Amino acid sequence: MTEYLSQQKHKEFLDELDYLKTTRRQEVAEQLKEARSLGDLSENAEYHQAREDQANIEKRISDLQNILDNAIIVKKGSSTNVGIGANVTVQKKGEKEKKEFNIVGSQEANMAEAKISVSSPLVTAMLGKTKGESFTFNSPKGKMEYKIIDIK
Repeated sequence: MTEYLSQQKHKEFLDELDYLKTTRRQEVAEQLKEARSLGDLSENAEYHQAREDQANIEKRISDLQNILDNAIIVKKGSSTNVGIGANVTVQKKGEKEKKEFNIVGSQEANMAEAKISVSSPLVTAMLGKTKGESFTFNSPKGKMEYKIIDIK
């Protein structure tokens, strides 16, 4: 599956992958070695914890590698059409409040930072639209209508 990443997020994932493959793997290998030296593995909590840590690290490495292998690095979005990387200001029909979102890939979505996933229903409905256009989409609360106020 294609993942859209900013240059910054791509670098963060590369750095995390490098840390896990080099430093963290080595730390867990040492923990396993030390836990084995304690004797009976069947009742050795340190050994079982180290094995669980090892499994979690290998899973995260696999996940990161998959994301990076399928990543498309997004440059700054267009200022004329809604797309990935764009900052879009929208206004819901019948309301005065305007909301600004940065359209990002699913790995970077964070509503607290106003970063909304390209695969969300709101963004899917506005992709390709231009400033001044209205659009509708279905939400859990029913049909919603918005107008695009600005694209940066």
